Amino acid sequence: MKVLHRGLTLALRGDRPQSIDMTQPQPDNPLHGVTLQMILEHLVAQHGWEQLGRLINIRCFKYDPSIKSSLHFLRRTPWARQQVEALYLRDKAKPSP
Repeated sequence: MKVLHRGLTLALRGDRPQSIDMTQPQPDNPLHGVTLQMILEHLVAQHGWEQLGRLINIRCFKYDPSIKSSLHFLRRTPWARQQVEALYLRDKAKPSP
């Protein structure tokens, strides 16, 4: 190993973990293949911004909401993204009328 700076080391090619093949099916992951934008667009179409702001208390859903600003916030805020994904999964689990 090569020391770069105060204890930081450069891993040799053989030391790297194997990459994850994202093309393999993931039967245990209900969100596989679903983007955050797709989730958000579904929730807005299903509930509207006003109801979405009541269901998940996030400022970007309540004040001047947009897909772009919400995506920016959700990508940087894991707890908020988890709540949005959970609501999406609850919606998908409900039987269609």
